[in-house]
Amino acid sequence: MFKLKENGTTVSTEIIAGITTFFTMAYIIVVNPTILSQAGMEWGAVFLATIIASAVGTLVMGLFANVPYALAPGMGLNAFFVFTVCFGLKFTWQQALSMVFICGLINIFITVTRIRKEIIKAIPKSLQHAISGGIGIFIAFIGLVDSGLINFAAGVPAMTMPNKPSLILFLVGLFLIVLLMLMKVRGAILWGIIATTIIGIFVGVTKTSNTISLADAYKSLPSAFGVIFTKAGLVSLFSDPSKIPIALVTIFAFSLSDTFDTIGTFIGTGRRSGIFSEEDERALENSTGFKSKMDKALFADSIATSIGAIFGTSNTTTYIESAAGISEGGRTGLTSVVTAVLFILSAFLATFVSAIPMAATAPALVVVGIMMMSSFIDVKWDDLEEAIPAFFCGVFMALCYNISYGIGAGFIFYCIVKIAKKDVKNTHPILWVASALFVLNFVLQALFS
Repeated sequence: MFKLKENGTTVSTEIIAGITTFFTMAYIIVVNPTILSQAGMEWGAVFLATIIASAVGTLVMGLFANVPYALAPGMGLNAFFVFTVCFGLKFTWQQALSMVFICGLINIFITVTRIRKEIIKAIPKSLQHAISGGIGIFIAFIGLVDSGLINFAAGVPAMTMPNKPSLILFLVGLFLIVLLMLMKVRGAILWGIIATTIIGIFVGVTKTSNTISLADAYKSLPSAFGVIFTKAGLVSLFSDPSKIPIALVTIFAFSLSDTFDTIGTFIGTGRRSGIFSEEDERALENSTGFKSKMDKALFADSIATSIGAIFGTSNTTTYIESAAGISEGGRTGLTSVVTAVLFILSAFLATFVSAIPMAATAPALVVVGIMMMSSFIDVKWDDLEEAIPAFFCGVFMALCYNISYGIGAGFIFYCIVKIAKKDVKNTHPILWVASALFVLNFVLQALFS
């Protein structure tokens, strides 16, 4: 079913990859409800919605697209949901969920009409390499920040001296994973996470969280499930004509970020690993329906956001942490199925899952980031026409903590370079449109935020 031999992998490799991916993103199970509950949503309802959306989206990705990607409510997008949409723009959480649902429908439309795939095909090779390398910087930066080694206490990034047990544990975990990787130990990242978690028990870093029981979470789920179809949801969102323009701008911002986060993740991790081969895409680019892996993966991602909104969570998207499983050799949907099963089990074992400390998963992200940065070698840094867009694309991802902003910066500067070199005709029209949309998005967010 998963064509393991054709993809050069085995059942055991896929299982290890799926477990690794789950461990690196398991934090979302507790973090997402903690963030969304600040907008007035019930913690237990969001907890269960997070697990359902993650499991369903990841299963569709694995069974339909047969690629090793996991989905869950996106970090950053959930913060935008609460702090910008609800607190800043004064929308209710029911209205915000309705926007997320519409965003999902838009993503389905642009996927079915193959617009998202055409965008991917239009991205120049130099920017594709920059996206891949930039995601390497981004994911490593996430690990350094999550561990606490890099802090922003003074308003600027600074290194924290390792004088806390959690930081020392992070450094131990980083040493272990690097050592195991250099020794070519199979499952190095997974074993590193497990060993670091166990060591964390003895130093007091590994602690279980007080999560709600599954029974209580189930009882609270109706408060969010299907609320977008009530008067407080879609009907309320468009009942005030004065707020419709702001609502449309917000939906646009949700959709743009969601779309390019996914595109960046697929390009950054899929091409170099061979999951999405260029030959396969070229052979099927004129086909109808969903026949290539890329087509199916984009469709699986597009329906996840709407499903998540129905159950009661913010945008569900493809997780960059999937790169950890891919680095362990995951190449097929079996990896995703394993991750999805673990998400389902986490509903019963949330207290134990939440015990995996950031100090154990952060080293894995740093190591994966190091490996992904190898894509920068394919950028011609001595050619300013390539170097300028590639720089802004790669570096902005990490500094802005946002994949789509990095892609947007790369697109915009690519067009600026083409204008300066009087080479406008040789630039794909989609790049001009996408760059204009990013500029419009930045302007509208500046006006309405």
